Parts: sequence; structure tokens; C-alpha cells
Amino acid sequence: MDVAALRSQIAQAAERVRVEKPLAGSVTNGVTMDFVANAQLAAGGSAAMVYLPDEAECLVDIGGALYLNMGTLMPIYEQTIPAAASAACCAGKPWVVDPVGIGIGALRSRLLAGLKDDRPTIIRGNASEIIALATLWELGGDAGTGPLGVDSVDEVETARAAAVALARWTGGAVAVSGVCDLVTDGQLVARCQGGSALMEKVTGFGCSLGGVTAVYAACADPFTAAVAAVMLYNVAGTRAAARTTLPASFKMSFIDEMAAAIPSDIAEGPLALEEV
Repeated sequence: MDVAALRSQIAQAAERVRVEKPLAGSVTNGVTMDFVANAQLAAGGSAAMVYLPDEAECLVDIGGALYLNMGTLMPIYEQTIPAAASAACCAGKPWVVDPVGIGIGALRSRLLAGLKDDRPTIIRGNASEIIALATLWELGGDAGTGPLGVDSVDEVETARAAAVALARWTGGAVAVSGVCDLVTDGQLVARCQGGSALMEKVTGFGCSLGGVTAVYAACADPFTAAVAAVMLYNVAGTRAAARTTLPASFKMSFIDEMAAAIPSDIAEGPLALEEV
């Protein structure tokens, strides 16, 4: 695949999302749930947030994709996360996991370790989270420093080997967020630039990106979906930053710019592609 072909697939995915409005149900971070839902809607999809295992299984059944975010875990998630992942895997539905806060506490580690054999369709995280997940799953890659809470202390490029290893294990795609985002399917590596430093001043940009990635996963192959979601965020972030320099108004402008972006806007953003 070359860049022109990937851009064409991204535009097609964005158009399908706007037309089909796929439901990507979420078991997600309570801190950022509102942002995740509104971002999914702005991208053109549908949103539903649940806590309970049977409700998560129901969303898998009726939805086009599933999003599991490990932030702010509650005790019920010890049942919900495995049940939802297993249901998605058995149903052949695409699902996205964001290993937020990997390394914090025993429950989070157990849940993430247990997701290895359900092989998520797309993994989205910052560099330190991606490195830590590859280490937890014993898939190799370069050693990193490890997340500082939910923040990355590693550069995106440091996570390249871990991202490739994870993508090859799952057969899907891995997206590493940073100044220059990296997305890989284990065979190709895409690098996408854009966005704004203001994204680091508002909680939930990474979590909401995972939710939007799930929306795109309902309408495209994993690699295209992950790149398309990243590129939507980059174009919306760049445009929102041109309207304001303050974080609260930036978040509002960002959601507006997501809703306003047309498929060609998303597909024509800065993009480089190479083979692994």
C-alpha cells in the first residue's frame, strides 16, 4: 500500500461513518465518559456507555464495535471487561482497548493480562503504555521507563518495536499517541502529525480518541481505522488551536471542528508511510 491508497481508504472510512452512524459501545473512564461520547457523536458515530457485564455484552450484540478503557476502574469491571472482550472476540466484532494507567494496582494488571488471548482489534495508548503492555504480554520490544500514572515518559519512537510486536500478535493495529503519532499493523508504519499542545491541557483526549477509533473500526480495517481516527484528531486539533489559546474553549472548538471535518479534510492531513 502507498500513501495515496491509504488516503483513499481513509476518506472512504470517514464517509461510511457519516452515512452509517455506527454504534461503538464503551466501557470507559468515568472521568472522561462525557468527552468520549461527544467525540464519537461528532465523528459521525453513535455512543452508549455502560458498567455492567450483561449490558456490555448487549452492546457487542447490537453495535458495530466496542471500546474498553481501563481508566478509573470499579470492582464490577473485574466481570465487565473480560465478559465484553470475550463477547466481542466470539462475535467477530472489532474492539479497541486503551491500557490507561497500566501498572497501577493488581486489578488493572490482571485485567490487561487476561485480554491478551482475546486479541484486541486495535490498541491505542501513549508510548509508555504501549511499551508496558508489550512487556506484560511478554512480546518484547525496547524497554521503556513506564507510565507516570496516566502520562507517558517515553517518546513515541521508543515504542515502535513494542507497537509492531503487539500488532503482529493481535493481527490488528496499534496507535501510539504523541507529538508525531505512530500507527502500525506490524507490516506498515504510518506517522501522522498535527493537533495541538493544548491537547495535553485537557483531560480525555486520549480516551476520546480510543472511542472514535472504535467508531472507525466499525467501518474499516484496523489499520485504516486507527490512522483515520488519528488524522481526524490532528486536523480538528490544528483548527481548534487557530481559534483559541485557552484549554476550555479549545475543547469546545475541537468538538466543533471534528463535526465540521469532511472526509477529504481528514484524508489529506500530514501522513508518511513506511514498511517495517
